[in-house]
Amino acid sequence: MLRSIIFYGALVVMALAIGFKVYLRHPSLLPPMDFDRWWGDGPRPDDEDTSIRPFVIVFNESMVEDLKSRLRNRRPFTPPLYGAQSQYGMNTKYLDELLTFWSDEYNFTERAKRLNKFPHYKTTIQGLDIHFIHVKPKGKGKKVLPLLMLHGWPSSSKEFDKVIPILTKPKDGYEFVFEVIAADLPGFGFSQGTRKPGLSPLQVGTIMSNLMRRLGHNMYYIQAGDWGSQVATHMTTFIPHEILGFHTNMPVSSRPISYVKYVIGSLFPSLIMDEKYINRIYPIRKLFDYVLRESGYFHLQATKPDTIGVALSDSPAGLAAYTLEKIGVCSNRYQLNTPHGGLENIDRNDLMDTVTIVWANECIVTSMRMYAEAFAHEDVFLMHNIPTHVPTAAINFKHEVVYQPDWILQDKFLNLVRSTTHDFGGHFAAMQTPKALAYDVFESVKEIIRFRLYY
Repeated sequence: MLRSIIFYGALVVMALAIGFKVYLRHPSLLPPMDFDRWWGDGPRPDDEDTSIRPFVIVFNESMVEDLKSRLRNRRPFTPPLYGAQSQYGMNTKYLDELLTFWSDEYNFTERAKRLNKFPHYKTTIQGLDIHFIHVKPKGKGKKVLPLLMLHGWPSSSKEFDKVIPILTKPKDGYEFVFEVIAADLPGFGFSQGTRKPGLSPLQVGTIMSNLMRRLGHNMYYIQAGDWGSQVATHMTTFIPHEILGFHTNMPVSSRPISYVKYVIGSLFPSLIMDEKYINRIYPIRKLFDYVLRESGYFHLQATKPDTIGVALSDSPAGLAAYTLEKIGVCSNRYQLNTPHGGLENIDRNDLMDTVTIVWANECIVTSMRMYAEAFAHEDVFLMHNIPTHVPTAAINFKHEVVYQPDWILQDKFLNLVRSTTHDFGGHFAAMQTPKALAYDVFESVKEIIRFRLYY
């Protein structure tokens, strides 16, 4: 009798487990997509401007003088606690040093000139002026592959200025080279934001698709991180016929089954991933502590971006402290015991370029709204739960915000053709480790081409 109860009980548990697994793995249906949705002010005009206009970055004198005046007249900061470095957030003594550099040493004219070494353009897509860098490779003899590059918060296409020259230069051992289109997401950098609610990462994907079509590319590769990676992931899902391959330095599967696997993996981690990387996500308590410590900004921006935006739009010191503190942690999360909190892993001029672009374009609020829009619409969650067949390559740097083993990534990316994990680097890979990122893009596209050839 007892044996029968155990047998039938095991069958029930097995049936429930299989049913639960099938339910979690069952993909959502593709929601309808509107590639003509108008994000500009007012109704769509009868005659749309589809021209592609050259653009030059200028940090004008009035903006610079106002910025320097605000920095020089800032209130004294509350000093750090005795014995504390960056454990409570931005070390204000170090911040003073950065702000003095920004005001007195950072050369606005020369930095704008450096940014303008690439061809910049703007074009109006779905009512918004979208800024992008467009660099075509020099020389002949190599196949030219279009590559769309997408950044995240609080960045812009500036993030790619060190990696673009590597990607657009022919390399021995590769039969191809890249034509790079590095775009600013709407509301970021020099791209216009919308005053209409609903511009989620999913909707941004339609804008980027329309941009590439306008440039004459109906099929192309994508490289992306952070929010750019979310945009690109959605694009591989709703327009897989356009995306030849996807390379991401922030690979994430947000399917429900993936979250279940996180828990299952904690019971037998050595069975699902390389033992030397187990500590990146397990024990779960350690991961939870890290997320709890570092995600306050995320929750704030996902719920009330306009409130914190008032302070950050009015104070360059506050803007620098708020944005740079996150850049530092995401560049090396284990350096909170230093005054710089991880910031010295990235060139100081690159850091101030990033903050200057946000300040000059008054885009901190429009960029933060991406967080709120990403969690406010059902179609985004539906898209997360649809796997993609687009061949994908993942690179995981040591201090990336999220780490998922291939066992989880393959829930979303069915054709994960290459996966690389490094013991160095961080979230802003194009600024921090441009050579390693570029090398992996070349290698990954080689693998993707081979995959497409045989499959």
